Amino acid sequence: MKSFQSAKEAILRSQYRAVASVNKEQLSLYYGIGRYVSGNSRKGFWGKGAIEQISCLLQKELPVLRGFSVSNIKNMRAFYEEWEPVLIRQPLADDLVLNEKMLLTVIRQPLAGELNWVDFLAIGFSHHTEIISKAKTLEARLFYIHECATHYWSKYTLRDYLKTDLYSHRGTLPNNFAQTLPDAKQAIKAVCSFKDEYLLDFINVEELNEQEEDVNERVIEKAIVSNVKKFIMTFGQDFSFIGNQYRMEVAGVEMFIDLLFFNRELNSLVAVELKSGKFRASYLGQLNTYLSALDTYIRKPHENPSIGIILCREMNQTFVEFAVRDYNKPMGVATYRASQDMPERLRKALPDIEELKKLL
Repeated sequence: MKSFQSAKEAILRSQYRAVASVNKEQLSLYYGIGRYVSGNSRKGFWGKGAIEQISCLLQKELPVLRGFSVSNIKNMRAFYEEWEPVLIRQPLADDLVLNEKMLLTVIRQPLAGELNWVDFLAIGFSHHTEIISKAKTLEARLFYIHECATHYWSKYTLRDYLKTDLYSHRGTLPNNFAQTLPDAKQAIKAVCSFKDEYLLDFINVEELNEQEEDVNERVIEKAIVSNVKKFIMTFGQDFSFIGNQYRMEVAGVEMFIDLLFFNRELNSLVAVELKSGKFRASYLGQLNTYLSALDTYIRKPHENPSIGIILCREMNQTFVEFAVRDYNKPMGVATYRASQDMPERLRKALPDIEELKKLL
């Protein structure tokens, strides 16, 4: 499967290199047309229906020419107007160039893989149109351009991630999904499927902190199992509960996963390990072993690699990102809080569950 994936990636890279030169000419042309249409329709003396007339004349004079419908000419105008503050057309140059100084002023933190002109030209005009219409900040647009260019997204894949607002949800959960999942799209789905913190308001915090750590974890597990429907609604969509203290045996050694789920969207088993205190690096080794056993003995042939989540009370996110990066199984770390952990003013603002049920 890995060899197939490598071949697929190589073919896609070759195709994208081939179209990059075409994109360069097309985007330059469309930017120029957009500037001409913008200047005359916004500030000039064009009357109503001028764009429709231009489109009609172009298609009549050049019948084999495609891409100059009324809507597409308007897209060219939007392309110019949205990028004009960032892109400049140098004198005596045929190509657009990035105004890097302006970009560095606007972008306060570097994006994953710095934007370069190659990224911009690697995606087609239809991709740019989708990004302009759906992503409204420069940072978000640069993010989607980079992701399209490096992961070879189709227009339809891009639409899916724009719809789910991937930019706003990316990277909130410390994880190693990008390095360990075989497909970039699967990795992005995994990031979007988990939060970095969960509110488990059905846990009685007063029962915790007074007992041994493993006893505390059983208290949390019992509360989750007793409220599993509520937990799944909190955890996210498309999760099905398989069981708690899920038993596996490897070479005569028994192992028990605290909670085991299956996610239909990810097509993956999801193992959740509950920890009542602060994150420890040793938890990752334990979870990595569980995931190896799941993939070897439990996972079906058509399913994607199993994913592990450590759910703990506290964590240092920077440390977790460092600790998880060299493991070879997809894992993430999230925290939870009960309603008692929240400030008094916020707890009072929460609606009473029984009253809410009556209203519904």
